[in-house]
Amino acid sequence: MKKHFLVISCFFLAAPFVSVAQKTKSLFNGKNLNGWHTDVPDMDKDPNLKTPFIIRNGLLVSLGTPGGHLITDAQYENFRLTFQYRFAGKPGNCGALVFVSTPRALYDMFPKSIEVQMMHRNAGDFWCIQEDITTPDMEKRRGPKEKWGVNGDKLRRIPNLTDDSEKPLGEWNSMTIECVKNSIKVWLNGDFVNYGYNATARKGQIALQAEGAEVEFKKVELTPITALTK
Repeated sequence: MKKHFLVISCFFLAAPFVSVAQKTKSLFNGKNLNGWHTDVPDMDKDPNLKTPFIIRNGLLVSLGTPGGHLITDAQYENFRLTFQYRFAGKPGNCGALVFVSTPRALYDMFPKSIEVQMMHRNAGDFWCIQEDITTPDMEKRRGPKEKWGVNGDKLRRIPNLTDDSEKPLGEWNSMTIECVKNSIKVWLNGDFVNYGYNATARKGQIALQAEGAEVEFKKVELTPITALTK
């Protein structure tokens, strides 16, 4: 069931920002991973391991293992990131990270960032990874305030606003992540699924995960945004 009352409150809180989109550019050319680099800790230990990020039939594929991240070379601020994804086999876990900075900042694996979850049945959740963000109705959604945090066993997850926005397994999902100043809005298949503000970062790299499940990506595009205030 959609949590419409939360969605409405989010739009009111989002009102101070006016976004003017500029020319869209592709972050993935369908041929190679130019403009990206990998950070896979296990490959440091065993040079014979193969990268979990490959190109297959014109798609960018995260094989899921070994675990790690595919990170843009460039940093971005004020942008709209759009991409399509689907689980290639069994459903599982993956994520898109924004405001990425220090590598391996959590558990010697995850870079300092805010993750937009793609895990099956949880797509659109926020995960705080050494960065933090505020959302409407956060104590109800995140849990007791005294347990909030950005590392270790702290409450780092902020659930999304809807329960049924994902496509059936095997079909392509369309995700949009809009970062303006220190706010993040997320849409999944046209549904507004999360909104956060007062993030502790406002720019950084973008990353995609290898986190156990095989995921295919296409149409990975970024539109710069000119942020204005009313």
